[in-house]
Amino acid sequence: MLTRNRLVRAWALLALVWGVSSLGACIAGTPTSLERITDQDAGEDPPIVEDGGTTDDGGGLPTSDPHAVLGTDPAHGPFLGGQRVLVHGKGFGSSVRVWFGGIEVDPSTIVPVDATRVQVAAPPGKAGSVDVSVQNADDESTLRTLPEGYVYDTFYAEPDSGPVAGGTDVELIGQGTAWDATTVVKIDNKPCTQLAIDSPTALSCTVPQGTPGAKVVTITTGAEVLTVLDAYVYEDSDNGFKGGLSGAPLAGTLKVLVYNNFTGDPIPGAHAIAGTDIATALVVDANNTGVAVLSDPSLDKPTTVTVAARCFSPTSFVDVPVDTVTIYLDPVLSPECVSSGDPPLVGGKPQHTGTITGELVWEGGTEFKKALWTNVPQPATANEMQAAYVFVASSDPTAVFTLPAESARITPETPGFIGYEFALSTTAGNRALYAVAGVEDRTKNPPVFTAYAFGVVQGVPSLPNEVTEAVYIHMVSELDQALTWQVTPPAIGAKGPDRMRSTVALMLGNDGYAVLPAGAKTPLLPVQSNLSFVGVPAMTGDLAGSFYISTARACTGPSLGAPLSVVGRLLATDTGTPVQVNDFVGLPSIVTPPINGAWDGSHLGVTFPAAGLPLDLTVYDVLSGNGLMHWLVAFPGGTNSIALPSLDGFELASIPAGPVTIAVYGARVTAFDYSNLRYSNMRATGMQAYSLDYFAAHR
Repeated sequence: MLTRNRLVRAWALLALVWGVSSLGACIAGTPTSLERITDQDAGEDPPIVEDGGTTDDGGGLPTSDPHAVLGTDPAHGPFLGGQRVLVHGKGFGSSVRVWFGGIEVDPSTIVPVDATRVQVAAPPGKAGSVDVSVQNADDESTLRTLPEGYVYDTFYAEPDSGPVAGGTDVELIGQGTAWDATTVVKIDNKPCTQLAIDSPTALSCTVPQGTPGAKVVTITTGAEVLTVLDAYVYEDSDNGFKGGLSGAPLAGTLKVLVYNNFTGDPIPGAHAIAGTDIATALVVDANNTGVAVLSDPSLDKPTTVTVAARCFSPTSFVDVPVDTVTIYLDPVLSPECVSSGDPPLVGGKPQHTGTITGELVWEGGTEFKKALWTNVPQPATANEMQAAYVFVASSDPTAVFTLPAESARITPETPGFIGYEFALSTTAGNRALYAVAGVEDRTKNPPVFTAYAFGVVQGVPSLPNEVTEAVYIHMVSELDQALTWQVTPPAIGAKGPDRMRSTVALMLGNDGYAVLPAGAKTPLLPVQSNLSFVGVPAMTGDLAGSFYISTARACTGPSLGAPLSVVGRLLATDTGTPVQVNDFVGLPSIVTPPINGAWDGSHLGVTFPAAGLPLDLTVYDVLSGNGLMHWLVAFPGGTNSIALPSLDGFELASIPAGPVTIAVYGARVTAFDYSNLRYSNMRATGMQAYSLDYFAAHR
């Protein structure tokens, strides 16, 4: 690590070199650089600059060139591009242009902060280091280049974050890699398990347990070691990209891995059951690592696999066609399950948050100074005021916009350097932020907020207990477009549905969704005309490559509950063509057990309407004690009648006597492959379209 004095002397020496070479460089127009600030040097104090020169305590020569590119923050990112990068240097103007390895940055993503900083979105690039060049407008005399100023990582993870309990199934995508059977993957120096090499540039594995924060991912193939410093982030959430089915077709051996869904710890002694009749089924208990291996010649065709454990809710996968099942069981919070000491560890974990600070930036002002909110109208009454709010991208595209507390409000009077300051806290991870600005009236009940301006920034890191500074959101998009729906709703039954909850959000790549103030409508069924959502931005500039994502929820009652049928993830990129909303899934009708009848703890049956597209997946969730315990069951296809092994012989592992509620989902899943089913596919957020209803019974 350089000390402050050594760094200042290094700058003085570079100034001398620059003084000799600058004239020739200017004549030839060749990009020139002073120094690359590395990750290790980034923590040092910057050189002292006075009157345009840099000197040390010994009176070294000042730098004479008014232009330079000095570093990037962060100094690396995925080769897909899109990450927020702050370029440091001097001599930047408000018309600054930036190149990464010869590829010019989209001007709409550039935010000039001051003469020493400019924020950009990195363009896509080729893995490896690239030069970073900066020039003011068309003035080639200002062109300067930092050799190897930015590094495109050789690989990236998808998803790039997950719960600290581990278990997330990730895909690692490389560029120019040669991964093979000898490849080893480690996350934070812990092996990534169940590694599968899909191609020389693609592999998948299961993330180990970890601790909150950004972690190093290392991929070793023979003598080649590839490392990305913060390729994966552990966070306090559960993204559902874990568990389920994998491996080769069944051929006599079945491996079952059993873990605690809250802690990620293995569950020794959990019962792995292959078969539908407990009297004849194969039963093997998991070892201390949570692994149970079942071997028998009968395991050569699709088999029902159930896992049960004392004080955990059971899970079943019907007709499993592959040889590996990874199951995460939910602990049961019941006094009966506390034999001694503390109850099972569930929930209540401390949230590890980071803070992000920055400014909302408008165009049209004096260079490097605040601009007025020219795309937000002036208040029409004394009760109205201009206001803006900053949000973290949501994981749910069906979420409804909620006006934040007044304490989060940003106004034209809010301080700032080139914009208007904001600060927010969010859980650890790689985040997208968006902001909306408009006119609000809080004297009305509920408060009224009409949005006119929008801005977004992606690829912002949030680290536990740290502050990410200098994040600038460009407020140049206007919410002046209209997206139209043509709706064909599902049939209305005796129980419902009776209304349509319709939402439009913005899909910000893999970073989540921007929920819009004008993005929700709830007309009664049947819908009499097309639906129009006025107040969405055009997919240009900062939003180029993003999508409108539409979700239609035919639901019942003011609570928008079941019975319901949902069509989600309908994507569009422009507002010129109406979105067709018509592929609703028919509502389920339970056959076994009969409604309000007795359930034997083994048999389930349901039918779906014959009309419409065939279903990919049926999910039963049998709930007892207001959800205290539940049995999750997945079945490939729609209408079915299935048998499950009785769990009554296992202590505190079966649904107890008393009232039960059976939730039934019928789902279609994008690119469905039951042999690669994941827990995310068994949730509403992982289904392209689904129907849901609840049925009462008792044991």
